[in-house]
This record gives sequence, C-alpha cells and structure tokens, in this order.
Amino acid sequence: DSDLSMRTLSTPSPALIFPPTSPGFQNGRGSSTSSSSVTGETVAMVHSPPPTCLTHPLIRLAAKQQKEQAHVDRLPDHSMIHIFSFLPTNQLCRCARVCRRWYNLAWDPRLWRTIRLTGETINVDRALKVLTRRLCQDTPNVCLMLETVIVSGCRRLTDRGLYTIAQCCPELRRLEVSGCYNISNEAVFDVVSLCPNLEHLDVSGCSKVTCISLTREASIKLSPLHGKQISIRYLDMTDCFVLEDEGLHTIAAHCTQLTHLYLRRCVRITDEGLRYLMIYCTSIKELSVSDCRFVSDFGMREIAKLESRLRYLSIAHCGRITDVGIRYIAKYCSKLRYLNARGCEGITDHGVEYLAKNCTKLKSLDIGKCPLVSDTGLEFLALNCFNLKRLSLKSCESITGQGLQIVAANCFDLQMLNVQDCEVSVDALRFVKRHCKRCIIEHTNPAFF
Repeated sequence: DSDLSMRTLSTPSPALIFPPTSPGFQNGRGSSTSSSSVTGETVAMVHSPPPTCLTHPLIRLAAKQQKEQAHVDRLPDHSMIHIFSFLPTNQLCRCARVCRRWYNLAWDPRLWRTIRLTGETINVDRALKVLTRRLCQDTPNVCLMLETVIVSGCRRLTDRGLYTIAQCCPELRRLEVSGCYNISNEAVFDVVSLCPNLEHLDVSGCSKVTCISLTREASIKLSPLHGKQISIRYLDMTDCFVLEDEGLHTIAAHCTQLTHLYLRRCVRITDEGLRYLMIYCTSIKELSVSDCRFVSDFGMREIAKLESRLRYLSIAHCGRITDVGIRYIAKYCSKLRYLNARGCEGITDHGVEYLAKNCTKLKSLDIGKCPLVSDTGLEFLALNCFNLKRLSLKSCESITGQGLQIVAANCFDLQMLNVQDCEVSVDALRFVKRHCKRCIIEHTNPAFF
C-alpha cells in the first residue's frame, strides 16, 4: 500500500452526487464549483483534490486540533481501504474530498470494482460519464477494473448512460438497471455485444426491452457461432410487459448458458415461448413465470424437460395450470427444492400427492389460495417431505388444525408457516410451536400470540 501516495493528485474526482439543496453548495467556495444549484438538477460534481494546507493561522490551529482528535487517521492504509469498501459510490466520492490521504485511498482501484448509484433525481448519465473517465485514467478509454454497475431505480438513466458503460467497461460482469424504463433494446444490445464477460443482467421493469441479442454488427462478425457468444447466466426480465414469444425465442437462441431466468408478469408469454426456451436453454436451474396467465399444463410439460436440473420454479397465479401440469413436474424434476404455486386454483390433493411422493427433497412450498387442497394433501407432504422448511397455506379454505398437527409432528425443521385467513384453532397453532420451536407462524388469529 506504500505506492498509494504516488497517485496523480491533479486529476479531478467526482465528488458526492449532491442533491440540489446540499448545504455544502449554498455559499462560500462550494457555490463556485457547481453550476447545478442554478438549474436545480442533481449531477456528479467534479472537484480537484483538497488543498494541502490552510493559510490563516486560526484556521490552521483549528485544523491541527481537529486532526489530533481524529483517531481514524491513525489507522493504516489497508484498514481504511477495508472501511471504504463498505461505502456506496456517492459516499466514497464524498470521502475523496476530506483530505489528500483520503483522496488517494478513495481512488484505490480495489474500491472501484463496483459502481452503485440510486435515486430518481440523479443525472446518472453524466455521473457514469464522469466516473468512467476518472477510472480510465491509467488505461485510456478502457476501465479494466470495473466489474459491477448497479443503477437500479435511476429513472433518468437513458441509452446514453448504457453506451458509456458498453464503450468503457469491457470487463463488466454484472449490470442491474431495474426500474430504468427509458432504456431501449439498442442500448442493451450494445452492452451484451461489447461486454463479452457479462453474466448477470437485471432489466426488470424496463418496459421498452423486448429481447436480448447481439447487435447486427457483432452478429455478422461472430457468425455462425454468434448464438453462443452471450455468456449471460442470470437474466431478470420481470415486468417487461411487451416481451412476447418471439422475443423469448431470440433470448433463448443467444443466451444458451442461462441458469437463472425470471419472467414474472411477462403477460404475453405462452406455452410456445417456453417450448423455444427448452430447445436452447437446457441448463436452467431457476425459472419464474409467475402471473403469466397464458401458461398452462402444456407449458409445464415443456419445463419438465429440464428434469433434475430444475431446483426452483414459480408458477404463481397461472390459473391454467392443474394437477396435470404438477404431475409432469413431479415425475421428471425430482430434485426440485422450491415451488411457488400460489393462486393455481386447479391444483388439488392429488397434485400435492404426486409432488410429495416424487420431490421428497422439497424445502419450500407455497400453495396458498388453492381452495381444493385439504388436510389430505398436507398428510402426504408430512409423510414424504421431511426436509420442508417453509410452507405457505394462506387462504386455503379446506385446511384445518388437524392437517397442521400432522405436518408439525413430522417436519421438525419447519421454519416458516403461513396460515393467514385459514380456519385453524389456537390449540393447533400451539401444537406447531411446541414441535417446531424455530418456526415463525404468520396467522390472523388474534387469540394466539
């Protein structure tokens, strides 16, 4: 760490991404370094490193006394860097303005593997431009250390900001832009084309994104093997409402290494889209199609082709799924650990029986709002799924205290039980608590506490 003091101090650093009413910019020198207080917008401020000394004797004396009282300055460099590693990007930039030593430490490359910006008012496009420019100081136009960019909820992010990331961050491995509804397909295509190591992509809530693919130029350059060049393994497209089967086909053909895929509330997806998915993406371990109302038992037959690789499946509120679809999953996906089937009103005790007898390693099950599941189904669970840790039976009208007692007597590792809006007695809840001491019970019975 001895070479930290040799870093160039003349390079301006992006300081805290200040809100327009920040007291540091209302008067004095602070107001002369910023023009954003006039426009009222929040941007990444650019500042030179702090001065080495203060000229006025009284100020020097006060600074000396303050320095003597600052025990944090006695920490070695490696300890300071470790502390700084827990700070978000804007706070790290604030620390860079404290003194010369903190400036050097705050810009240590080890602290800049991740950029994390949040807030609806941040001019995130400009912030990314300023930050990447500073990080490209030692390697012009290329930021080799940056691996993760998280700008979730920054609604002012546009394609320009993603272009900056794509051009400057070839080593990017993780990108999260959830809730940034101004970005389009073209910008996402640029990122996946110019960042070949990208493995984790979260575009949930980005309503303009309809698929994931390489740019046309990249496709031509990498043809005919370009379909296997996108290394994305984790893809979250929750609330991408305009995603259709054709878009899912494109995603599957280009992202063949997918292991985690979340399509919650992608309401236009049908069984045909799932068929495309299973043709190309045979390594999926976690899949969510919750609230995809056009997915039916035929889609479950396609998903069952994942066989023992599938560990997590969410089909909540898919009203067209019945015991037939559950039977496909239970027969072929024997290593399933998590199943969310809340609101699938076509599931009965027979479906739960198939599931319990074939997926004995099940740890988490949500069958809330399934009115046809009764104590009989719970008995099958209790006698086969001894490793069950989480069970949700919310609004299951046919469940009684007797079924809960059977579960509690056999599933000792139960840690969470949801029986809200169920007609169960206080004695049954006390029985569960007595046998499953670590279990947290969510209920609506005012007599049990």
